Amino acid sequence: MNTPETEELKLLIEQKYGRVLNTTTDFEEFSLHITRKTGRNLSTSTLKRLWEYVGDSHKPRICTLDILAQYLGHKDFATFKSWLKTSVKYNSSFFNANQITSSELTPGMTVEIGWSPNRMLHLHYLGDSWYEVTYSENSKILRGDRFIAGCFIKKYPLYLPYIERNGARTAPFVAGRNGGLTILNLISQ
Repeated sequence: MNTPETEELKLLIEQKYGRVLNTTTDFEEFSLHITRKTGRNLSTSTLKRLWEYVGDSHKPRICTLDILAQYLGHKDFATFKSWLKTSVKYNSSFFNANQITSSELTPGMTVEIGWSPNRMLHLHYLGDSWYEVTYSENSKILRGDRFIAGCFIKKYPLYLPYIERNGARTAPFVAGRNGGLTILNLISQ
């Protein structure tokens, strides 16, 4: 049973360690690495439970989290959590954005979006946040596909829960994963 703080701790540990922990060998090697770096032991099985590699829903012990926080350079897990709360990297905030929201459109309007490398779509707004693709260039989203989107934000990726294609729903889709949407225009009203 992990919290957002323990999930972030794990992510930062993997970044510092330079490897994702997802095999038994990874956990064994990381256990030895932790001992060398902190002078404290964490068993392979403890690490596997924390990373949810094994189906065990134990709440992690504070001493385990303290050792991992120390590995990242914090005094203990409580200090790590305090750091998370004050770090600008993790603070929620309002931001200015070039965006088009579905609520400001009327059915029949067309939105143009594009992203690298050389992807372009024209989207016919159907209403109720539904769009139909009327033009597709170099994209896995095809002409005739339909999807729901609440807004499009320039410089941010577009995440879609699914695309309706030929009466079926696809897996989730992300457009502009690296660099976000680079083109965002309302081309007809």
